[in-house]
Amino acid sequence: MKNNSNKLSKKIISGKFRGKVLKLPSKATTRSSKSIVLESFFNTLQFDIVDANFVEVFSGSGSIGLEALSRGAKKIYFMEQDRDALKTLKDNIAQTDPSACEVLGGDSFSNINAIVKKLQKSDEEAYFYVDPPFSIREGMEDIYDKTMDLIAKLPVQNCRLVIVEHMTGLEIPDELGPFKVSKSKKFGNTTLTYLSGE
Repeated sequence: MKNNSNKLSKKIISGKFRGKVLKLPSKATTRSSKSIVLESFFNTLQFDIVDANFVEVFSGSGSIGLEALSRGAKKIYFMEQDRDALKTLKDNIAQTDPSACEVLGGDSFSNINAIVKKLQKSDEEAYFYVDPPFSIREGMEDIYDKTMDLIAKLPVQNCRLVIVEHMTGLEIPDELGPFKVSKSKKFGNTTLTYLSGE
């Protein structure tokens, strides 16, 4: 889906908010998921996502979480640290259903605890979509180590599935805490890896 007139926007692909144009933050601060990756992911989950909780860690524009919302997810938790991306994210949420969205600004590695506590309190599960900044970015050299640690510490009883969008060259261990890699799919420089609990 190419949009050469304005590279800093993308549309919701399917569902009740289909066609809504989402703004994208500056490419210097975040990296937008490719449409082909998005489509493959939602084709894989399709009906499972209906009435589910969905956590988008490192949200950027929120395009994954808002696509999930459009396709019937019940509640979306967004996590983003960058101030410009946060403003864009809130503008995008305003076009959909803000009452079904919760935004946690600041460090995702700290904020994940608040989301986990909410899920534990209500005894609910969520899909966790984890799309960290590529480690080639300045200041992000240890981002993948920290991300693996975050995933390994997630409580398995509150995770329906963990999905990691990452650089294709990165090797994700077959086991991370209570989770095991169930499948991996490559899209050029980007790979989606799915982890499920035992």
